[in-house]
Amino acid sequence: MQTSTDTAVERRVFHLNGLELSVTLAGEGRPLLLLHGFPELAFSWRKVMPKLAAAGYHVIAPDQRGYGRTTGWSADYDGDLAAFRLPNLVRDALGLVAAFGYTHVDAVIGHDFGSSVAAWCALIRPDVFRTVVMMSAPFSGPPSLPFNTANEPAKPATDDPVHRELAALPRPRKHYQWYYSTRPANDDMHRAPQGVHDFLRAYYHHKSADWKDNTPYPLHSWSAGELAKLPTYYVMDLAKDMAATVAEEMPSREAIAANTWLPDRELAYYSAEYQRTGFQGGLQWYRCGTSGAFTAELQTWSGRSIDQPSAFISGKQDWGTYQRPGVFEAMQTKACTKMIGCHLVDGAGHWVQQEQPDEVSRLLLQFLARAAQ
Repeated sequence: MQTSTDTAVERRVFHLNGLELSVTLAGEGRPLLLLHGFPELAFSWRKVMPKLAAAGYHVIAPDQRGYGRTTGWSADYDGDLAAFRLPNLVRDALGLVAAFGYTHVDAVIGHDFGSSVAAWCALIRPDVFRTVVMMSAPFSGPPSLPFNTANEPAKPATDDPVHRELAALPRPRKHYQWYYSTRPANDDMHRAPQGVHDFLRAYYHHKSADWKDNTPYPLHSWSAGELAKLPTYYVMDLAKDMAATVAEEMPSREAIAANTWLPDRELAYYSAEYQRTGFQGGLQWYRCGTSGAFTAELQTWSGRSIDQPSAFISGKQDWGTYQRPGVFEAMQTKACTKMIGCHLVDGAGHWVQQEQPDEVSRLLLQFLARAAQ
């Protein structure tokens, strides 16, 4: 991972938990673990890693299971999803910490789906993950166990009616996470008519602060009428795939040439990797969630909260903060009991550490200093 924004960055491969885990490193000192989201890579931390390293940290950023140069995972749609469930992703992170000879890290920092992994790391092993920063995807806590059912059995789980309601709207819609769980989703993006590079350009643009219609606000409920207010990268037109959805928002050549947070030479790193691997590895994570197959396991931690110092950082222009109604508020009032920072960074959409790396680095270092007091 070498670009003009990098200093003292190297890549190493570790054999753990069935993987050959590709890890990007910077600096020396107290350890930090950085976990990327979808569709990203360790490369998404390229602008903050040197700043954290310069402040005296050993920064560790893997290509997570299903992504990039990490191997040992299967992209078979019909394969076993269990390897991609959240506790096993926590096991990957735990093994990486141990591989370096650390008993703990000062912070686990996750973005997008990596934010969920970071939150579960903190919840399951607070002794190892001493603090946590969640970025762009708030955490509402573990799912609840059926309660007070001794005399009245719990009602069986049913399909969420919101998907039928979305499809029945005058403008029929579908939720992107359930689309990502379908068999065609990988081919739709990997074999996008515009090519992987232009697909990713439009996707990153559509979810960034550069797309001027990203003006998020809280939604009132998990209902079709409310969810339909989300941009099409979250609640898609029913008949369109993701490649067609974002193609409608492809920036102009002039806008691409003027882009400083993701110039074409850096986008080319992502597009080359995803052209090589496809997207299915990351899509397996979504399938674990939408299938409901692993909810019972996650209920093992029902009622637990994140009690070590925590923080949340997102872009002010990021709909991800509000895409699940009530979660942003539940994170601050219930799921995290010692949240010492909650920041919405102006001038950033979903890719906050890429769009506004200086401010994100400042907030991370401020959090680490406060948590150490």
